[in-house]
Amino acid sequence: MNIVWHYLDKKAAAINALKDYSSMQYIIEHTDEDIATIHEKMSSPASPIINGICHLHMNRKPGEKKLIACIDEINVLKERYRQALEYMEWFKPAWDALSEDERFVLREFYLDDKQKQIDAVYNICDHFNIERSSAYNKKNRALGHLALLLYGK
Repeated sequence: MNIVWHYLDKKAAAINALKDYSSMQYIIEHTDEDIATIHEKMSSPASPIINGICHLHMNRKPGEKKLIACIDEINVLKERYRQALEYMEWFKPAWDALSEDERFVLREFYLDDKQKQIDAVYNICDHFNIERSSAYNKKNRALGHLALLLYGK
């Protein structure tokens, strides 16, 4: 094992992994639609505009450039999709291994982007009928458990 792994902030890395979950899920769900849209753009290359004026500086092969750009864009989408699948293959077993209460706490703190942290604390307090300090302790234990499942000791 490389010495660098001893100094990795595993909790911060687990938080970042949690925050990436929704975007990875979005990529997996919408990549096929995005690729289909690009294929539609590829099937209708632009025609040159003939207006009688000779333009020496104009691009003489705009259709080819458009096709190349679309192919490059599809390659980027496929690579993003591959990385999202790899992420889910790594993250999902750890997420599923957490208890329902741990997932609830982590969802409240890190996955709901719209709410503030203090709202998450109040939601957790209401849900479990506990005090604020206990809610933070619950969050820290759940995060520690997730970090252990993702990165080991």
